[in-house]
Amino acid sequence: MLLHVTHETRYEYAPPVETAQHLAHLKPLATDSQRLVSHKLAIDPPPAQRNETPDLYGNTRAFFALEATHDKLVVTAESVVETSVPVLSPAVARELPWEAVRERFRFRKDATFDAASEFVFPSPYVPRHDDFIAYARASFVPGRPAFDVAMDLTERMYADFAYDADSTEINTPAVEALAQRKGVCQDFAHIMIACFRTMGLPARYVSGYLLTQPPPGQPRLVGADASHAWVSVYLPGKSEDGNDSPGGWADFDPTNGRQPGEDYVTLAIGRDYSDVSPMRGVLHGGARHTLRVGVTVQPVGEVIEAVPQTRTQSSSQDKEPQ
Repeated sequence: MLLHVTHETRYEYAPPVETAQHLAHLKPLATDSQRLVSHKLAIDPPPAQRNETPDLYGNTRAFFALEATHDKLVVTAESVVETSVPVLSPAVARELPWEAVRERFRFRKDATFDAASEFVFPSPYVPRHDDFIAYARASFVPGRPAFDVAMDLTERMYADFAYDADSTEINTPAVEALAQRKGVCQDFAHIMIACFRTMGLPARYVSGYLLTQPPPGQPRLVGADASHAWVSVYLPGKSEDGNDSPGGWADFDPTNGRQPGEDYVTLAIGRDYSDVSPMRGVLHGGARHTLRVGVTVQPVGEVIEAVPQTRTQSSSQDKEPQ
């Protein structure tokens, strides 16, 4: 599937901002099931400094600095991505019981280092809490393969939780969203990650986009989509002769109760939202601002009109909602 993604972020400041530095994660990753065909990032007003560098997880982060007074900022990322259905490598131990996966990540002297072990530990948006263990236990049945655990937890969360954009904010603790059984995709991803990590298994946060279908008979509207978030669970490789082979990551979307397919676009991966927020920055001035975000995911060739969303915030460190 060939998808065109437009992600426009528009800030209007009052009073004007004197100087600003921003960091953006808006360039889709290249993966086994995704090929980046083209990408461009337009910034208005033009920044005095600008560069792109890879981060620790292989994401591309764009840094730019504005050194002249400005009362608005428009950042538009346009990407064309070719996607396919993700396929789990045959080398992955899909049937390995979750307890065995946990054992592979217990500390042992002279054990071979696995980079996935970083995703077992707590992170800023995914702390440890007994409530996560209590919710997770129904899925972590003794002897159940880790893959099946992840699928079961995905489907349980889809049934148990209500999507409610007004119920949480960006900084709402995941344990609070768990207690109220509602939130948005960011909350559901953090909760599922917390369940896996508290049980000793690696899980990471994935930000991206989902191709949504308009109601029958209605046109697709540019700007009507939004950023999305889901979960990636690590499955070790098969063990032969006592040696562990490299494993792989399998994605799960608790917001929609399914595994991502070719209608998903992966943007960035990290420990949680704090690693991959689409836009964040530090401002000098501009105490109050209006944030308008428009995201469109469409098959290449469609042409439609934009309808941006509007959000108002007051902060010196801005994080775009997901």
